[in-house]
Amino acid sequence: MGGFFGVASKEDCMFDLFFGTDYHSHLGTRRAGLAVYDRKKGFDRAIHNIENAPFRTKFDKDFSTMQGNLGIGCISDYEPQPLIVRSHHGTYAIVTVGKINNLTEIVDKLFASGHSHFLEMSGGDINPTELVASIINQKQNLIEGIRYAQEIIDGSMTMLILTPRGIYAARDRLGRTPVVIGRKPDSFCISFESFAYLNLGYTEERELGPGEIAVVTPEGIETLAAPGKEMRICTFLWVYYGYPSSSYEGISVEEMRYRCGAMLSRRDDAHPDTVAGVPDSGTAHAIGYANESGIPFSRPFIKYTPTWPRSFMPTIQSQRDLIARMKLIPVHELIQNRSLLLIDDSIVRGTQLRETTEFLYQSGAREVHVRPACPPLVYGCKFLNFSRSTSVMDLITRRVIKEMTGTEEPENLEKYSDPESTEYRDMVDCIGKKLNFTSLRYHRLDDMIESVGIDKCRLCTYCWDGKE
Repeated sequence: MGGFFGVASKEDCMFDLFFGTDYHSHLGTRRAGLAVYDRKKGFDRAIHNIENAPFRTKFDKDFSTMQGNLGIGCISDYEPQPLIVRSHHGTYAIVTVGKINNLTEIVDKLFASGHSHFLEMSGGDINPTELVASIINQKQNLIEGIRYAQEIIDGSMTMLILTPRGIYAARDRLGRTPVVIGRKPDSFCISFESFAYLNLGYTEERELGPGEIAVVTPEGIETLAAPGKEMRICTFLWVYYGYPSSSYEGISVEEMRYRCGAMLSRRDDAHPDTVAGVPDSGTAHAIGYANESGIPFSRPFIKYTPTWPRSFMPTIQSQRDLIARMKLIPVHELIQNRSLLLIDDSIVRGTQLRETTEFLYQSGAREVHVRPACPPLVYGCKFLNFSRSTSVMDLITRRVIKEMTGTEEPENLEKYSDPESTEYRDMVDCIGKKLNFTSLRYHRLDDMIESVGIDKCRLCTYCWDGKE
């Protein structure tokens, strides 16, 4: 994933840019960057590795030295950005959020048309943001280039482009990620998260529509390419990715999670002593469940955040699992001899939740019932890098399906997404036993969509039902 923030101000923009970008730190763990444009000094940029220190610590010196009235920043889970590009469009800085499934095909096409080279990142990969810039530079102007990129990229691509004229903001073609514009008397901002500008004095101006391209200046916002009618915004933004104080398409993340937990409760027949959420994203779902069911909410374990504040750290999976377990401090008085119902946002690989369950048993729990706040993840995300797994077989659902059928791609794969099918029930039963849960019941897709409150045709649910 990743997040971005941009500011177009009549005065220096660094204060707003610094803290607005920092408010996106929950969306990435590896790289962060800032780029500014000053009328006298031109472009300036800073990029840092944030794997072992938070954004504010790494960029403190840059905050004191960089200046400009236009700026863009990003938190990235993968590639270093913003990039500063010099082309026939002039010099510009660019940040992107999305995923390019046909990267190799596009690179080969660019080589065939005379494009000379790309700089490799440390892992040997091509920086997707550099590739997007190269696509844009194939056309005569930025607007044509942006639209061309949106057309040929298989996946999704939202971008901010900083130029001396202003900041071009382009939401991906089907609006899988959000772009929100905020305003105050002397500035406009562009944000992934709608809450990121509130404490900086901005109020919401509007959200860009799917595929919309706009230019933002200190004087205002102008649409350069009208939004499309179709939208497939990522449902997982509400379930997990989004910060509780955010809203997307007018739907509050926190309220959606309360509704989600309540609907989980209505279909449940478990009778635990208490309901708990896996911190942090499972907590609101658990509150909704507890409020609806009347079963007390408790916090039988607490996340230790003073030195481990970021849930994604580190990037190596085995270390992530270890740190995830080390973060959780038990409250034995709330666990001993209790039947607990535990709500997490999802089950991906299953490793962390199995460790958490074992940790609760070892701390004296009598039962641990598990209720993921979304359906089984059966398909790998094609659009937003929800998981950078090397294979769909990293998903526990697919490993279990392979054990049950003897193949990684059974002909009736869609059956494992249907809660009414025998295949689905057998898969869930096998996952529950494998992870040592007292019982396991996933949220239903139809209930989750109702919890969001947006028509299914406008939501992306690919990772659950494989439908684009």
